[in-house]
Amino acid sequence: MGLDGRLRAVVGLAQAMAAAAAPRDSVRAAARASRLALDGSFAAISAWERERGRLRVLVNEGECRPGEAEFPEDESYPVHDFPEIAEFLHELWAGGGGPHAWVEHAGGGRPGRRGEALRRRGRGTCVVAPIVLSGRAWGELYVARDDGLPDFDEDDAEFAGVLAAVVAAGLAQTDRLEEARRLAFTDPLTGLANRRAVDMRLDEALEEHRRVGAVVSLVVCDLNGLKRVNDTLGHAAGDRLLERFGSVLSLCGAMLPGALAARLGGDEFCLVSVGPPADDVVRAGEELCRRAGGLELGEGVACGIASTGDPIGPVQSSRRLFRLADAAQYKAKAARSTGPVVAGRDTAVVRLADAAAREEPGERRRFRGRA
Repeated sequence: MGLDGRLRAVVGLAQAMAAAAAPRDSVRAAARASRLALDGSFAAISAWERERGRLRVLVNEGECRPGEAEFPEDESYPVHDFPEIAEFLHELWAGGGGPHAWVEHAGGGRPGRRGEALRRRGRGTCVVAPIVLSGRAWGELYVARDDGLPDFDEDDAEFAGVLAAVVAAGLAQTDRLEEARRLAFTDPLTGLANRRAVDMRLDEALEEHRRVGAVVSLVVCDLNGLKRVNDTLGHAAGDRLLERFGSVLSLCGAMLPGALAARLGGDEFCLVSVGPPADDVVRAGEELCRRAGGLELGEGVACGIASTGDPIGPVQSSRRLFRLADAAQYKAKAARSTGPVVAGRDTAVVRLADAAAREEPGERRRFRGRA
């Protein structure tokens, strides 16, 4: 491949990674484009897991041998099996050199197991290039050719280093996009889901309810005493209380398989459950109230529950489910209840929610401040 061909290959690699919809697609696109650019038979991208002292294979692409799945569940190799990679894993280039790629041969005399692995899998040569993100070794790009094909040379190694740099740039962009997507649906203080994530989950859940009758439940709760903590101890203490309650909510949400724990804003939180029966949701709500009551600084929680598994009438939209849960939460707060109030099991809650719907038919109704 001439210079023009290699330039086109670099551009193609960058474009393929930019077009990937998910991290898995991105690494697969990177491996494929790198293999084609180097006229390889096989390519792999591996990540360096420092805490476990190993290289974990993320993707295998091309002519795979037995035991080489495209996306292996746990194909990994301890660093001591490949001592040559220590040259870049320990970042010895920091003194002024640079991460460099190298060529291995099945019949080569270098220490380590790469030559043995090449022979075992019927490959004659490979090129290995470190992938570096933010000045640290992230992993490696590995491209091999089958036995009988021309060996890689130093020019190929130099080109592999260029490809690895492009792969690193693409991975960094993918990481940033994934982080942006995560933050778009995450409350930054507690790490729970945010209101946007709740709205999406409820829309999906109610569609499942209409289609197959899945039980959809919503737990809405207000953390009592937050204003007092903020006013007397400062907002840092209030934030700690919010974080601690978020952990309690997450723990209780784990009682309901697949539940989504979220902070809606301020002192208001919720759980969205799809599938578990209403009784299980009520038990989780009771545990939530019990644990919240024991939080230092806090004053417990007012908890309301609405579930399609209880007699609450038709639920065609998330607004109705929110009105019912809000009405139940309002009643729990007004009564200083130490446990959850459940719409349908308390018929006054349904009447209160329906009255609110008539007053403000297009909005979620909050009940704070009502007499």
